[in-house]
Amino acid sequence: MVAPTTAPLEADSHASGAAQARGRAPETAPTADDLLAWYDRHRRALPWRAKPGETADPYRVWLSEIMLQQTTVMAVKPYFERFLARFPTVEALAAAPSEEVMNAWAGLGYYSRARNLHACAKAVVAEHGGRFPDTEDGLRGLPGIGAYTAGAIAAIAFDRVAAAVDGNVERVMTRLFAIAEPIPKAKPAVREATLALVPTDRPGDFAQGLMDLGATICTPKRPACALCPWMAPCAARRAGEAEVYPVKAPKKARETRRGAAFVVERADGAILLRTRAPEGLLGAMAEPPGSAWAPDYVASRAILDAPLEARWKRLDGVVRHVFTHFALEVSVLHARVAAGTPAPEGMRFTAREALGDEPLPSVMRKILAHALGPGVPVARAEPAKTAGPAEPEGQKARGAA
Repeated sequence: MVAPTTAPLEADSHASGAAQARGRAPETAPTADDLLAWYDRHRRALPWRAKPGETADPYRVWLSEIMLQQTTVMAVKPYFERFLARFPTVEALAAAPSEEVMNAWAGLGYYSRARNLHACAKAVVAEHGGRFPDTEDGLRGLPGIGAYTAGAIAAIAFDRVAAAVDGNVERVMTRLFAIAEPIPKAKPAVREATLALVPTDRPGDFAQGLMDLGATICTPKRPACALCPWMAPCAARRAGEAEVYPVKAPKKARETRRGAAFVVERADGAILLRTRAPEGLLGAMAEPPGSAWAPDYVASRAILDAPLEARWKRLDGVVRHVFTHFALEVSVLHARVAAGTPAPEGMRFTAREALGDEPLPSVMRKILAHALGPGVPVARAEPAKTAGPAEPEGQKARGAA
């Protein structure tokens, strides 16, 4: 990446002060009014977004914010609509069995979000009478809600003055003020610069406008600077360095882990599955039995991890999947057993036609499809993930609609 030539901004306590720090006249500083005027003309129509003049629904806002973490808007739309039809209120979600929630979430990835979502719904009902707290501090007391999500909900659902800084907003602000410190160290400066621009009037629209600007105009590659309401005051644009920002710290090499999965097909068509431990990666999701995943796993010895005695056949190739912090390569072994074969302890046989009702994450669907063929009713379209690591406190980078 080309190093920025523009001097980095030290975020000031207000926008005009930041402009002066950069040697600009205050009248050329970015204003909330310019962004809001642009947003009023170009706002995206999204299923969770209130129309002009309508009051935002905190449940819809919260649900969308959790779903959009590390997942694109286009991918989330159908999941959001199906999820809302299944759980139309926070009370309905809180009362649902965890298996039903995980099944509805299956395919969206980052499954700890679904567990926290369910826990949050229960807390809102049990501790707040079914009403979301209307302040950042109150929201941060709920499971799965960190600084970003609390700011976004407070601003969008309750019109609180708050800085909702996602990946799109980081890109806009680092370009606008030429903040050259690498992400994530630059996060405090970005947050301070963002909060300095939030108006007391329409802070929710400002938050959504800033997100839309990053998703549709101030894009990672080839930003449409000529269409941007902040074109004139943008320091990176003036320097011809828009695509240099945000500056990112060098990525660590992603580790590759390996393992084996065992697909048991009974003569009546049932498939052997088990449920993963409730905590940790893919917690409480369904899977065909398999080995542990490790960098030094020896595939030739996979038979030692088989869940039962059978005539195992190792299938050609491997199933590959990429998680946030590591890549995975899974060797798949397949076996057919007689009808009436009992499932080992802690496992179950699921009828082939019922596989679509199991909370199978994308990697497990890949494994089953590799063994059983594409006609098996387990495949759902895997949503596109946005680049970058998942943040445990809820930071996200939204994709364009």
